[in-house]
Amino acid sequence: MTALIQTIDTADGPFTLLVDHDQRVLASGWTADRDAIIARLATSGWRAEIRPTEIRDGKTDAASAVRAYYDGDLTAIDTVAVRQSGTDLQRTGWEALRRITPGEPLTYTSFAAELGNPRAVRAAASICARNAPALFVPCHRVLRSDGSLGGFAWGLDVKESLLARERAA
Repeated sequence: MTALIQTIDTADGPFTLLVDHDQRVLASGWTADRDAIIARLATSGWRAEIRPTEIRDGKTDAASAVRAYYDGDLTAIDTVAVRQSGTDLQRTGWEALRRITPGEPLTYTSFAAELGNPRAVRAAASICARNAPALFVPCHRVLRSDGSLGGFAWGLDVKESLLARERAA
């Protein structure tokens, strides 16, 4: 399957998107390193048929949503289709992440409760860690119980910037 890859500039640095032929985001993140984005496919549990030789440079529809998000339309990312593969719990978790309201982050404990088991904090954290289409599935909206940032694949400075942007709106 052929996929498109595109890097755009954002206030938080370069943002690269990998999308399939149906314009669904497979992986994305704050880097210009395309190999790092492609590597996120394995992290997400997705067993793609995509080989690096089938990835082409191109313009993605999702790039417009990223630009709109950075211009203040925080809901622009909500309608962008994503494609993820994982366990039932992971897919449920990724869907739940998309329902977190901008500016109203959850703790890992409350996110685990959303998944039906408030004691499954490690599972909740793992769902966030294996999320390949960053921003579109906003795992940055999950914090530690004490309100600290926790982890983020693209750096805590980016996570803090995203949360500050969403709080300000």
